[in-house]
Amino acid sequence: MVYYYFVCQRKLYYFCKNLRMEQDDENVAIGKVLDETAYSHAEKHITVNNQISVDYIEKSRILHEVKKSRSIEEAGIWQLKYYLWYFKQRGVEHLTGKIDYPLLKHTESIALTKEDEAHLLNVMKEINAIQGMKTPPPRKTKKICKKCAYYDLCFI
Repeated sequence: MVYYYFVCQRKLYYFCKNLRMEQDDENVAIGKVLDETAYSHAEKHITVNNQISVDYIEKSRILHEVKKSRSIEEAGIWQLKYYLWYFKQRGVEHLTGKIDYPLLKHTESIALTKEDEAHLLNVMKEINAIQGMKTPPPRKTKKICKKCAYYDLCFI
């Protein structure tokens, strides 16, 4: 939900209401193929407490998220910071994170700061507020809208 919050709060609302549009989306399908083929050496999709699902974790205490592109990089960064915060809240210290862009052959290192932790607390409050809304938040047209699986709900 943190990822969707940074991508689009309207998309987050639909997701929270169990309106799942991604199963037939071409961009999601491409991401799944990338996920299945990249980093095949790693144990992937580590689910913790049915709350988070980390793409993979290195033995050197590095959490990895694999992304197709940098088009919505901020959302991926905050998703990974949330995972770092989540583990920290459960007593797991000294983790770091990396976002891997295998198609771009690029890796971005991510750390969690005290300021990030405070910001995440506010984000989680706002996510809770969005979950409780009776109608979706107002549409904000963005560059990524045309590729979004929820496009029809917003624009048609």
